[in-house]
Order: sequence, then C-alpha cells, then structure tokens
Amino acid sequence: MPVVIIDSGGANLASVVYALARLGVDTIVTHDAAIIRSAERVLLPGVGNASAIMARLNAHDLVPVVQSLTCPVLGICLGMQLLFDRSAEGNTSGLGVISGNIEALRGRHDLPAPHMGWNTLRRWQDDPLLEGCGDADWFYFVHNYLAPVDATYTVTTTEYGEEFSSIVRRKNFCGVQFHPERSGKSGARLLENFVRLSSCA
Repeated sequence: MPVVIIDSGGANLASVVYALARLGVDTIVTHDAAIIRSAERVLLPGVGNASAIMARLNAHDLVPVVQSLTCPVLGICLGMQLLFDRSAEGNTSGLGVISGNIEALRGRHDLPAPHMGWNTLRRWQDDPLLEGCGDADWFYFVHNYLAPVDATYTVTTTEYGEEFSSIVRRKNFCGVQFHPERSGKSGARLLENFVRLSSCA
C-alpha cells in the first residue's frame, strides 16, 4: 500500500514525495477522505501558516477523519504542530490528538527566530522512529513555533536558546519538528522507519 500524504497545501509536498520515492515508496497525495481513512500510513506535511492549513483541512472535512485514524500518522514541521490542541500562530485550533499548546519561539540577539539550520536530537525515550539514529545525527529545522517539553509526549528534544520537543508521540500519532525530507541520510532513515512501523503506540 502507498503512503498517503494529506494535501495540506504546504510547500514541502513535492519534496516529501521525492524523499519517499528515493526509498522506493509509492505515495498518494490527496484530500479525499475515503482514501485517507483506508490508508496504512498517513503523512501530514506542513509549511506555511497554521490557520491556512487548518482552514484547508476543515474545507475538506478532514479534521474528524484525521482524528479517527488508527494507522501510524506522521506530522512534519507545521504538520506536527497541528497535532496539538492549539497554536499561538493566529491562536489557531489544532487537531487535538496530542494535549498541549504550541508556543512562539523566543528568539534572542545571538539566536534569532526562526530557528533555521541543522541541529541534533536529545533522546528522552526510545521509539521505533529512531532505530539506527544516534545522538550525532543532524536534522534540518525551519520554524518559528515550538512544542514545549512534556513527559507525556516528548520523544526527543532539541536546544535552540531553549529546549523544545523535536519528536513527539501519542499512540499512533507521531510528529517531527524538523524536515526529514531535507535531512540527508538521517532523515531518510527516519522516514524509512516510519514506513516500516506496525504501530506508533
């Protein structure tokens, strides 16, 4: 079965498709509810504005569809943030499959917002997404908002002036703040691990 990528209107759709194609993985990009419901793996990519992407999901009646999924789901960047209850970006309601709120990144003179560039992950708990990944692996970030650290959902953290959750998980819903499709071999390994998941629980 192909990986189903929700057509969120994000600018990284093509690069996610290409990254999975390099792994030999077929994909379907769609906002068709029936296809998404029947998927064995679902990706929710996101680049842009939280309110705009949630409006697009609501326009296609996809919010309850995503909330009801029992297959492994991976949110990427903004897609990860939308898994939460609410985002400070436009005071936007999210999907609410992970309890908590997304906050604005507090930039400073030597570490301005957005956080843009390569960084590492600090593991808080083991997760099948991280199989074969180590503390020395680097991943590519671009974001102005972040998920705080919380033992109920944090898998890894990253430091950029403050510590934030860089991988999160609740049952079958997983999210990564970085862009695995732009993170070279480390990102490819993580995507490959996602494709192999039987469950995120």
